[in-house]
Amino acid sequence: MNLIADIPVLTKKDIRKLSLDDLKAWLVENGEKAFRAKQVYEWLWKHAAQSFAEMNNVSLALREKLDQHFAINAVQVATEQLSNDGTIKSAFKLYDSNIVEGVLIPHEERKTACVSSQVGCSLTCKFCATGYMDRVRNLDAAEIYDQVVRINEQSMRQYGQPLSNIVYMGMGEPMLNYANVMKSIERITAHDGLGMAARRITVSTAGIAKMIKKMADDGVKANLALSLHAANDEKRNQIMPINETNSLEALKDALKHYHQVTGRKVTYEYIVFDNFNDTLQDAEELLRFSKIIPCKINLIEYNPIENADFVNTDDDRLQAFIYYLADRGLQVNVRRSRGKDIDAACGQLAVKEKQPA
Repeated sequence: MNLIADIPVLTKKDIRKLSLDDLKAWLVENGEKAFRAKQVYEWLWKHAAQSFAEMNNVSLALREKLDQHFAINAVQVATEQLSNDGTIKSAFKLYDSNIVEGVLIPHEERKTACVSSQVGCSLTCKFCATGYMDRVRNLDAAEIYDQVVRINEQSMRQYGQPLSNIVYMGMGEPMLNYANVMKSIERITAHDGLGMAARRITVSTAGIAKMIKKMADDGVKANLALSLHAANDEKRNQIMPINETNSLEALKDALKHYHQVTGRKVTYEYIVFDNFNDTLQDAEELLRFSKIIPCKINLIEYNPIENADFVNTDDDRLQAFIYYLADRGLQVNVRRSRGKDIDAACGQLAVKEKQPA
């Protein structure tokens, strides 16, 4: 009779889950000088080292000791696609073989990284390809950080310019992975991280009211965008089920709190769908919602996906919609799609291959 059971494989902890103080304490406990922690920490974050062997100002003995006890679960580019308009979409392979997608969006005056915060998504928004995937897991802060690093490398290679902006608008709902998203922002903006300005970072949410309040109370300096798409509960419920538990009234309360605490305006993202939310009545509802706190409106072109049959409104109705809002004093921008030919545009990110169990 075979009594041998399967023995679980123990994986080494990613060293980037340690704070600087944690790392310092571990080094001292293991007979190393405390100052080595800062050296190692800078290699991990500022230099984005993918292996301990790269840490050439750290002794070989310490590198071997670190390698024995820890891992660096660096995110790798599995595939890369270049759009006709210069957009680059990457499939990023994680340490457990899960895949997320990220995008480099180039403009003359800026280079923007669109990064993911979850493998899949649980919100089931009807117009978004990711919403038709299952949510597998949250990304940790280092996995989000690595996407920025890899996309910055692409920007330097393709355009000779570093990233200027970051948007958390890829796969997943950032507010449902709040701790890791905020930790990644802290590392991205830190002097011993990437050193980017918080005002160049935008977190986009489908509308988790209590987390909008928390973002304000925590003093997060990044910008906030609300994926709105309808200023009418009945319509918003149809396309964004999250609205059933986070109604427009709840969002109004959260947004008022956000502005009261931070003094900052927010951005409302609004896809104008044909014969759904493109009438002047819809524009009037959006106008009323927009009077709650200072804001700007980004009208976004809809990007077709396999699972939905939405269509963009026509140009005449779009222009009437824009004029109605702008004539009443709202700041309105129209965001044209980039990377549509490689399914890299807003709402198109999805991994078609089945994720590992």
